Amino acid sequence: MIAILDYTAVAVFALTGAPAASRAQLDLIGFFFLACLTAVGGGTIRDLLLNRDPVFWLADPTHLAIACAAAFLVFFTAHLFESRYKLLLWLDAAALSVAVAAGVSVAMAMEQSAVIVLVMGMATGTLGGLMRDVVCNEVPLVLKQGELYVTAAFAGAGAALIALQLSPAPLAPILAAIGTCFVLRAGSLAFGWRLPVYRSRPPRP
Repeated sequence: MIAILDYTAVAVFALTGAPAASRAQLDLIGFFFLACLTAVGGGTIRDLLLNRDPVFWLADPTHLAIACAAAFLVFFTAHLFESRYKLLLWLDAAALSVAVAAGVSVAMAMEQSAVIVLVMGMATGTLGGLMRDVVCNEVPLVLKQGELYVTAAFAGAGAALIALQLSPAPLAPILAAIGTCFVLRAGSLAFGWRLPVYRSRPPRP
């Protein structure tokens, strides 16, 4: 199940990296690079922090092949989408949800504490997209004012922990993480769900 989640997260995150490359008007190698960076970035940080040896894509380079295939596909089809940024946002929402579940599953399989499970879910879900946006010189989605992004990842990881305690079904934490994260992120995109943001005030005299 962890392998399936990793493959799925890599494929969908690669599809978010490729539209970003098209917006930046990169060549095909640039597409490959950005898709691979987005696809494996979060999982790489997760595995390094958990001292998981080897890192998942070094153990199975098929992940890189999947990312490159996704980049190749988007390179020749990106022009068919009227709004590539809108496409990127929805693909990213799906990738975020699956990646959070993948990070949670790995941490749970290694019998990590609840705090580490939360952190690994958030790291796996958010860091690949963060790297993508920084390389493309765009404001990272994780920093967009008030949007439910890191919050959605945190809630998804938390839902997985709750499901683990409430249900004996092995798929319950995975489904809880994916469902909770995607609903919150989709609500933020479609209905403008936001958290209150800090508003500075002038100092008192």
